[in-house]
Amino acid sequence: MEDVVCRGACVLNKGALMWPPPPPPTPPPTPSKPKGEIKKEVVVDHSAIAFSRATSLTIGAGSVYAVGLASPDPASHAMFTTFSLACICGYYTVWGVAPALHSPLMAVTNAISGLTAAGGMIICGGGILPATAPQALGLVAVVMSSVNIVGGFILTNRMLQMFKRPGDPPGFEHYYAMPLGALVGGYFITKSMGVDTINMAYVASGVLCIGGIAAMSSMETSRISPPLAVLGVTSGIVTTMGGLGADAALLAQITAGTAAGGAVGYYMANGIAPTQLPQTVALFHSLVGAAAVTTSIGSYMIEPHHAATAWVGTAIGAMTVTGSLVAYAKLAEKMSSTPLMLPGKDMINMGLAAGSIGCLGYMMMDPMNVTQGTMMLTGTTVLAGALGYHVTASIGGADMPVCITVLNSYSGWALCAEGFMLNNSLLTTVGSLIGASGAILSYIMCIAMNRSLTNVIFGGYGKSAPKKAAVDDKNKEVVEATTTDVDTVAELLVNSKSVIIVPGYGVAVAKAQYDISEIVSTLRANDINVRFGIHPVAGRMPGQLNVLLAEAGVPYDVVMEMEEINDDFAKTDLALCIGANDTINSAAVNDPTSVIAGMPVLHVWEAKQVHPFPMQHIIIYNTHCNTLQHCSTLQHTLHMRMTHIISICNTSSSSATHTVTHTATNRNTHCT
Repeated sequence: MEDVVCRGACVLNKGALMWPPPPPPTPPPTPSKPKGEIKKEVVVDHSAIAFSRATSLTIGAGSVYAVGLASPDPASHAMFTTFSLACICGYYTVWGVAPALHSPLMAVTNAISGLTAAGGMIICGGGILPATAPQALGLVAVVMSSVNIVGGFILTNRMLQMFKRPGDPPGFEHYYAMPLGALVGGYFITKSMGVDTINMAYVASGVLCIGGIAAMSSMETSRISPPLAVLGVTSGIVTTMGGLGADAALLAQITAGTAAGGAVGYYMANGIAPTQLPQTVALFHSLVGAAAVTTSIGSYMIEPHHAATAWVGTAIGAMTVTGSLVAYAKLAEKMSSTPLMLPGKDMINMGLAAGSIGCLGYMMMDPMNVTQGTMMLTGTTVLAGALGYHVTASIGGADMPVCITVLNSYSGWALCAEGFMLNNSLLTTVGSLIGASGAILSYIMCIAMNRSLTNVIFGGYGKSAPKKAAVDDKNKEVVEATTTDVDTVAELLVNSKSVIIVPGYGVAVAKAQYDISEIVSTLRANDINVRFGIHPVAGRMPGQLNVLLAEAGVPYDVVMEMEEINDDFAKTDLALCIGANDTINSAAVNDPTSVIAGMPVLHVWEAKQVHPFPMQHIIIYNTHCNTLQHCSTLQHTLHMRMTHIISICNTSSSSATHTVTHTATNRNTHCT
């Protein structure tokens, strides 16, 4: 009779009257929610948002007319239109590029920026040899730019070939000779008919260059990126030569310079190891900057009324040259990666910038005085070059990914300045495209580090972060840290069902990708789910680790970005961190006073087992700040221990059984 339904239906029970039944019990009152759990409604001030947008648009509208007043020439207005539209194209194009393809993106934009050769061709002259100083400067620009074009495209193709899988179809690149013939042949045919269609050829060249960058949006489309970009650059160069109206001797001079530079670029790009790609890209950036400097000075000596734009091209180009050379030296370990910390470094930067601007002011007092103006441009080259050296030398090795993207952007703006100076829509379009794309890529890298671009470029990393709030030590998770050996790591690998490998800068330094690939092959052969988690700024340039892993034979479909894999760590048996440091530091999440507080990181500590690797390091898992720190390892030490793990995995895998029984509340961090 305990059941309410049965009790309500019963009238007599063993002669006893049971009707009417008692009323049902009163349900307990619903407990009220604690006041702390009541969420306050956030009031959005739509009026303030709309006012802010309207103010920004007003400033933008006024700036358009300010530009028009500063340069009343209608040709400049048309060039500014080209500049604006190309910047918008670059902005939206780069946002669609896959993070794994950021390294090939840097290489292809580097090659495209070699269109500075077109600017050099315009000021070339003489016969077989240049007859004047400006003509010699133009030839130098052609040679250096040709190194960049050929070398950049070879680097791009080498990187993309690393991602190619055995079952992928061939590219059939030879078919692209047909559109190249149509572009170049169409120009010369229309020219022979008395119609000058060079600007239309420039439009086609610019669109193809944009298409070459946009094709980096996925692995499947990336294979058509080099052919499209090659079509754009080649058609632009050939039509520029055709539009010069030069005689056979001058064409021979330009062709010889192009061939010489191309041969050097071919040799350089084919003679490097995959781990040398970052410093080679930086070195090629310097050639673009040098070409911009020589073209700007040479053009001013011929047409002094372009004094202002010549100064802009000289200043940006000089900063690109020295900054890229310093980046090359740091990445190639020919220079210490430690930031240069001179006393009063901000005052030094401001003094050098003020000196460069002073040269512009003095030159503009009498811009038609070529001798005086050339001296001022030379002074600008020295001062801006010193500024580029000092700024880049003050950036630490860990910030090189952002530094490389900034220098890439500089090379684009230098090319754009050439376009304004020479009234060449192709150079303006491509320069704006590369400048904007490099700037957006720099912004993406800074977001991944939770830092501003000015903080990266002008220093500040390593200073204490502002204290946001007191942190209660009682609420912090205490993580047990134990020491283990290589044999234990190997046994854990073969006894796991799921493994996430997190590579970092140390992998690139130690060239450990080949050993990692062999470990992955062994584990995958035994039905162990192995994946990689890549941080956006891991490595020495954007996307470098993706390229290195692909070059070692790791399938790109198991290499995941940070946003794709972070939620899976809690369901993973083992997280193996190889050469990673700040990108896996839990202090970024747990400690608001840390120097990396707020930086997006890979949540490796959520895995059931965490093994920092490589060896010969110091592991500190502090129970108060929950911070992981380790120093770098020697390459041979890492290789030896990786080889030992491979040997144990191969021996144990045949008899290994998946017996992982750890719980999420018993996470251990092991020092190998």
